[in-house]
Amino acid sequence: MVMAAGLRAALAAAEDDMIVFDLTGIDEALARLHRELPGVEVRFAVKACPVDEVLAVLAGGGAGFDAASPREIEQALRTGRSAHRVHYGNTVKSDQDIAAARRLGVRDFATDSVPDVRAVAAHAPGSRVFCRLSTAGTGALWPLSRKSGCGVPDAVTVLETARAHGLVPGGLSLHVGSQQMDPGAWRSAITVLTEAITALRQRGVHIDQVNLGGGLPALGYHDRQGQPLRPDLDRIFAEIRDGMRRLSRTSARPLRFVLEPGRHLVADHGAIRARVVRLTERRRHDGHRQHWLYLSCGKFTGLYEMDKLQYPLVFPTRPDGPTVPAVVAGPTCDSDDAFAAEHPVPVPATVESGDPVWILAAGAYSVSYLTSGFNGFPPLPHHAVQGALTGGAGNR
Repeated sequence: MVMAAGLRAALAAAEDDMIVFDLTGIDEALARLHRELPGVEVRFAVKACPVDEVLAVLAGGGAGFDAASPREIEQALRTGRSAHRVHYGNTVKSDQDIAAARRLGVRDFATDSVPDVRAVAAHAPGSRVFCRLSTAGTGALWPLSRKSGCGVPDAVTVLETARAHGLVPGGLSLHVGSQQMDPGAWRSAITVLTEAITALRQRGVHIDQVNLGGGLPALGYHDRQGQPLRPDLDRIFAEIRDGMRRLSRTSARPLRFVLEPGRHLVADHGAIRARVVRLTERRRHDGHRQHWLYLSCGKFTGLYEMDKLQYPLVFPTRPDGPTVPAVVAGPTCDSDDAFAAEHPVPVPATVESGDPVWILAAGAYSVSYLTSGFNGFPPLPHHAVQGALTGGAGNR
């Protein structure tokens, strides 16, 4: 993958391990999304990258925010965005958190159950609610199909209950699965939404907004076999545009559309500067020998999603020469802290302890999933650059 000059310069200048974010790249990714889907409101999913500098750039580019807790709401509001551009997108909320969100000014709540609707009515009266529909998530690296969402009949019940309790049944939402690779997933989602809008209209419930959620893929990942993932963004955007036209024809009222991307905007514009701990050779149970490359960064220090993908690696001080296939692992004693052992990665045969390693496509969830210090390995600091080597630094 092509690396921005500012990101490359920051990685090269770093003397210690850190996560680096390219704010210019993130800003440009948001601008491209606005061009591809004009008129669609973009709300960034805060959980993907809860970094103040990143949120500020996205707010400056016109994005609102999808938050999953009062703490995320507070962080979103610090960007200067008004509360009406912040959506409480978590369908699982305590009474205390609903009340806290209302005190912060939030009036849009996701839901998927009658008990949650009653709680919103009690602690945030008069608010707008959006019922989340379930999807199969087929084609996504993370389907997200088990915990949140409901079927069409239940969605009708939920929004009718909302209306009866003095809430505004504002719309429908869904999520096609994180890092969704299949453009057809959006076509299937539109079919479900069409069915739900029709069923609601027959009961006299007329929504005015559809939230298509997240799922837009990043481009820089490798799969578990080490092959680049190549999502067809052009087809995905075409499916979304066509789907919005279909939904607008179905609805009795004009519809507004929302997208809540996370990794799509930040994953390819963040990288980790780590270092080699050791390149070793070990005998497997079947008698074959296998190389292992241990890095200073792993599952618990920024690479939590290594169970589903591989992050591209760059060895800047050893760009040429022979390579060996090696299992890549983090520094902890946890056996889950490694890429798939059956799919080794080519690494320079001459690497030595202390050599720098650049871990690419690490801008999404690298900060969110940092542990407080598992095995005594501290969370990574982060640094933000914009264009040339500028920007602030901080820890999370």
